[in-house]
Amino acid sequence: MNIPADLKYTKTHEWVKVEGNKAKVGITDFAQHEITDVVHVELPEIGRTVKKNQPAAVVESVKSAFDIYTPVSGKIAEVNEDLSGAPELINNSPYEKGYLFTVEFSDAEELANLLSAEDYKKTI
Repeated sequence: MNIPADLKYTKTHEWVKVEGNKAKVGITDFAQHEITDVVHVELPEIGRTVKKNQPAAVVESVKSAFDIYTPVSGKIAEVNEDLSGAPELINNSPYEKGYLFTVEFSDAEELANLLSAEDYKKTI
């Protein structure tokens, strides 16, 4: 199981890469294995205000649809448009090409509640 040490994680299996005042968000390698083959992704609108722990996107697989929660509050700054034509990027490259969206966060203190790679390993 690939769990990069330089990322933060949530108990609901999202990963977060902090870049300045933005947080890039995707689902973990563990989550994409559990979901299996991703066939469709619903991404949030750029500019949409999101609140921590609220659904922001939906990932659909051959099994079911899964809500993806935003780990921080703020505004959606970017979405991964490549997923529209190639949702399998989530399965093939969950930490790079398969990221979902970027949030310009409004409260940096929320980042303190995210899990380290070691803590995430313990949850799975």
